[in-house]
Amino acid sequence: MDRKKVGIALSGGGARGFAHIGVLKALAAHDIPIDLVSGVSAGSFVGGALASGLNVDEIVEVSKKISWFSVAGFSYSPRGLLSTASMGTFIEKHFPATKFEDLKIPFAAVACDLESGDEVVLRDTGDLAFAIRASCAIPGVFVPLIDEQGRSLIDGGAATPMPTKAVKKLGADIVIAVDVLTCGSSFWGKPSTLIGTFFQSAMLMIRAASKNQHYRADVVIEPQIAHIRPDEIAKRDELIELGEKAALEKIDIIRSIVAGHSTTEA
Repeated sequence: MDRKKVGIALSGGGARGFAHIGVLKALAAHDIPIDLVSGVSAGSFVGGALASGLNVDEIVEVSKKISWFSVAGFSYSPRGLLSTASMGTFIEKHFPATKFEDLKIPFAAVACDLESGDEVVLRDTGDLAFAIRASCAIPGVFVPLIDEQGRSLIDGGAATPMPTKAVKKLGADIVIAVDVLTCGSSFWGKPSTLIGTFFQSAMLMIRAASKNQHYRADVVIEPQIAHIRPDEIAKRDELIELGEKAALEKIDIIRSIVAGHSTTEA
């Protein structure tokens, strides 16, 4: 049997990205193969961990060590309040591989060129920690990262919240998309201030942009996490559980698609 390649695309979403771990947990428990990975922002962190060679149980253990202090520090740059330097240190300490050339699974981290607004896909060669930091650099919050071409790179969600195209370009025949943005946000309710209206409107646009990338996926998993804010790291266990639940609800469909895409060599 010549099995077609299965790719997983992991959206951004801040702390909601812990739900990605639950999805991976469910897929691993049911022997769903993952041959290729793409990620944006929080999805790039989880995807990079998997691609580096960590198994799901190990990713869960590493996730317990994550705090805002471990991934962010104050910046003295006028281009952002926080720095992702400590995130790079965390990745170098806990990931088995930190170069794209050494990854166990082909991986793409999606960032955005701040000047042009173009999607920038980091893959194949180079520093994994730099790529993940760039993909996670929320504009205005984290200082942009400058690449070898002099581009200022920011959170890939600014260009592509759901990286289905990136995993397709890696060579995926089957795409599983995990979107931790599209379930919405019930925690805000009806905004009553200018800032609240601005942020809620921005999230609406991001969710719409993410949904627009679903058409490239064979299966879309959308954990029901609307009640959890993107900054609530302390709710990691609940997020992992809800991600696992959402994946289990789609597991029969995923099995069928993977089986249906298998072909026999002549």
